[in-house]
Amino acid sequence: MPSATLLGQAVVSGLLAGGLYGLLALGLSLSWGLLRLVNLAHFALALLGAYLTYQLGTALHLSPWVAAIVLVPAFFGLGIALHLLFARFRVTEFTSLLVTFGIAVILESVIQWFWTADYRRYETPYASASFKLGPVFVPLLELFACLTAATLALATWAWLRFTYVGKALRAAAEDPAIAGAFGVDHRRHALLLSGLSAAYAGAAGTFIALIATLAPSQIWAWLGVVFAVVIIGGLGNPVGALLAGFLIGMSESITMAVVAPAWAPLVSFSILIGLLIFRPERV
Repeated sequence: MPSATLLGQAVVSGLLAGGLYGLLALGLSLSWGLLRLVNLAHFALALLGAYLTYQLGTALHLSPWVAAIVLVPAFFGLGIALHLLFARFRVTEFTSLLVTFGIAVILESVIQWFWTADYRRYETPYASASFKLGPVFVPLLELFACLTAATLALATWAWLRFTYVGKALRAAAEDPAIAGAFGVDHRRHALLLSGLSAAYAGAAGTFIALIATLAPSQIWAWLGVVFAVVIIGGLGNPVGALLAGFLIGMSESITMAVVAPAWAPLVSFSILIGLLIFRPERV
């Protein structure tokens, strides 16, 4: 059995990794749950955001936080443009899987063409910064990503629950015809939500650039685990996505510490399968 210190470090690392999972899952959960669009291109947008953060930092020497200020609004506009495309061709929930998969493949090819398939690392002064909390070390970048994920998840939950636009989006997701009869402009609200989802992908991309080593194929490495996070957390539930991210992150990290790193990828799908078997109404 590993020592208590190693287990404590595994829990902390898992929580912080789970925060990034939750941030990645946030936009997908909203678009799938409230717009009925399964946006596989969300992962490609996040990786594109990571590469653009890397490019702005290495070529133009912009701080990653300045890059985020530039990229997040740009991704908001890109999300609106994508939704206009989906609306123009009447993309349904099922066909959105095929369409957005194609967009993800195109974006992966563009990334590989411009930045090549070589691994890239964005070195910053923050990369190794950490502080000690008792016997465990807490990396600052991962902590900041986790706090950002928690802030965005709680703010989005409050927005959906207490504002007119949030209530209108939830009503339209339940019954578009009835919501429209009561004056809900679902098209305009959907554009706002699509832009917000893409902006969350851009924010996640900034942290990915700072934390991870970049490679174009990384898009598909996130696909399974983040899908599991979205389904476990509940579609359209931002706080649920965050909590599910914590659950998956801690489960993977503890599995790596107790059993072996090779077993970690099995954790998310094992939890998902168990949930589907024993509590299918929860999904």
